[in-house]
Amino acid sequence: MEHHLLEIVGLVAIVVAVSAAAKRFGLLTPIVLVIAGLALSVVPGFPEIHLESEFVLIGVLPPLLYVAALETSVPAFRFNLRPILLLAIGLVLFTAFSVGFVAHALLPGVPFSICLALGAVVAPPDAVSATAVARRIGLPRRMVTILEGESLINDATALVLLRLAALAAAGGSVGPANIAWNSLLAAGGGILFGVLGALVFGFLHKRTSDPLIDNALSLITPFVVVIAAETVHASGVVAVVVTGLALGHRWPTLMSAASRLQMGAFWRLVNFMLEGLVFLLVGLQLRQIMDGLETSTGTVAAVTGAVFATVIIARFVWLYPVTYLVRLVPRIRERDPRPPIQVPTVLAWAGMRGVVTLGAALTLPDTLADGREYPRDLFLFIAFATIVGTLLLQGMTLQPLVRRLKLQPDDPQADVLAEAAIQNRASRAARDRLDEQAGDAPETVVKRLEKLTQQRNNVAWERLGAAGTETPSRAYVRLRREMIDAEREVFRKARDEGRITEEVLRRAQHEMDLEESMLERKLETS
Repeated sequence: MEHHLLEIVGLVAIVVAVSAAAKRFGLLTPIVLVIAGLALSVVPGFPEIHLESEFVLIGVLPPLLYVAALETSVPAFRFNLRPILLLAIGLVLFTAFSVGFVAHALLPGVPFSICLALGAVVAPPDAVSATAVARRIGLPRRMVTILEGESLINDATALVLLRLAALAAAGGSVGPANIAWNSLLAAGGGILFGVLGALVFGFLHKRTSDPLIDNALSLITPFVVVIAAETVHASGVVAVVVTGLALGHRWPTLMSAASRLQMGAFWRLVNFMLEGLVFLLVGLQLRQIMDGLETSTGTVAAVTGAVFATVIIARFVWLYPVTYLVRLVPRIRERDPRPPIQVPTVLAWAGMRGVVTLGAALTLPDTLADGREYPRDLFLFIAFATIVGTLLLQGMTLQPLVRRLKLQPDDPQADVLAEAAIQNRASRAARDRLDEQAGDAPETVVKRLEKLTQQRNNVAWERLGAAGTETPSRAYVRLRREMIDAEREVFRKARDEGRITEEVLRRAQHEMDLEESMLERKLETS
């Protein structure tokens, strides 16, 4: 027990140190963590980390999908549902069958069913990889939504196909009726459990005002939903995504402000640690996978190279026709005009794989029907090489590609203008409510609230004409932070001199910390 605890603490320390170094030098943290894992895996004496498929698919994936779904805009997701489904279902099936045919052609003695299972393993881009890289390099918002939406759903498609292909490889009966039933159970059951999860946990969140209980409920939500769905062989991935989308859409009215603030900080920490561990663990699998590799070097190189190339090429072959052919339909073309060629090009190059591919590969059967063997060690290595190869090749070149193609980013002024217009309406609503509720309140209080409302309204309009100069709002934040530092020092000295108790200091510190956090947030958005 103590040995495992030291390993966990050591891995967390490595994640923190590597992430800090990556941010310090402006590098992509996921890429640096994978490289660090690869390097550590060949260090003599460094402990081997054995990943289990259940740990990845039940322990790591649900909370990461849940957080991503919470932060996904439901209106944006709905608007982009067509391209999301074309990628999450159509592209996954196209890639899986393409890889299956290529692997079977190079390994004619291996049944097509298990080659198709390999295709299902390497077909879906990873939610963590897509989110971590796409947001970091500043892709346009709609492209990020499409990539995130794809990665939220494509795991379900791949895992259902993997289950059917593995069943066929093991000698089970897989006909049209079986395929239809498994697909209906996975998708329909996942949606049903997702809706039930949203209703149950939404009800519980509504009934509590304690931030700690809200956090505890939020922590167990993805695990309860995925375990309940998987118990009846429905898609836990779909269930978690549906629950996250539904709860995230209702977040502003579902719980108290204190709960939302604490939960936001809590999930940022969980997301940071899990993402970091995911990328580090991928790299650390190198030694274990290499030790288990028994296939000849020539076969490994040929099949791995062919599968890797197929994974990359299939995405381009699918995306270009799909992007433009669907717009031959006038209704679609009017609603969603034809994008420039840069858009499908960048989307095609953003297909990084992640730890889900490795977790799915670990579920591949040890033997086939009648105990026949197949090169499972080679399939595991191909999955590992696809993850590392796409992360390093595509992850490291995606940002230069975006710059070279001159892909136009979102106009920040448009967001500021929209915010300013809505803030103006919100300020009017606030003043109207103040007039209704003021009653016998002291005039000084009413004047102070009116001034606060006007200040918030001014901040949004100031950002439109900032032009690199210090706006009044930024000057206010800078000076108020200096004042808070002075107040904090007075309280600290009073505590040290015994004039106030520790409890008094903590209470005052809490109030100052809240105000300072609000100032920092205002500084980020101004």
